[in-house]
Amino acid sequence: MSERRMLTADLPDCMEAHSRRKSAERVSTRVIEAIADARGVDPTDLDVPLYWEVDLEALDRLCADDASNLAVTFRYDGTTVTVHGDDRIDVEGTVYEV
Repeated sequence: MSERRMLTADLPDCMEAHSRRKSAERVSTRVIEAIADARGVDPTDLDVPLYWEVDLEALDRLCADDASNLAVTFRYDGTTVTVHGDDRIDVEGTVYEV
């Protein structure tokens, strides 16, 4: 599955970091993969489509350019998700580097 390692900067000790291969070009797809990984399910097994909760095209456009200072936070099916412009996705305290 994912390789676990701790980030050395910007994270409290209690937050885990996961690194995934950058298999998807779209940020929205990587968000779906991160949520599924955090829940221990396949992305196709998520109960609620991500597009019901957030505009996927808008998310992809926001994160497409040099947006290293960007942070977009939203709720997905009761879970808080933050997408950072520096290629991190935080799902309820678990950080995925993409």
